[in-house]
Amino acid sequence: MKYITIYLLAINVITFLTYGTDKRKARNGKWRTKESTLIGLAVLGGSIGAFLGIYLFHHKTNHRKFTFGIPAIFLLQTTAAYWCYHHFF
Repeated sequence: MKYITIYLLAINVITFLTYGTDKRKARNGKWRTKESTLIGLAVLGGSIGAFLGIYLFHHKTNHRKFTFGIPAIFLLQTTAAYWCYHHFF
């Protein structure tokens, strides 16, 4: 469990910082992070960091795949984690 916790903390911090960096790049008219990368980070376990990045940076708030997709990914991950925890531990 220790390694899973460390991984989840790290991926969420990385995801949050990536959303913040992409927002800064958007404001400055610079090269942007691909949307598939932003969503992929959420799928890899960074859904909380993505959710916080969307709402704290007001980033991608007009894109349904982010405003609905990221919470959906979080719910799926939470449900899967709950199920795994109660069936394997």
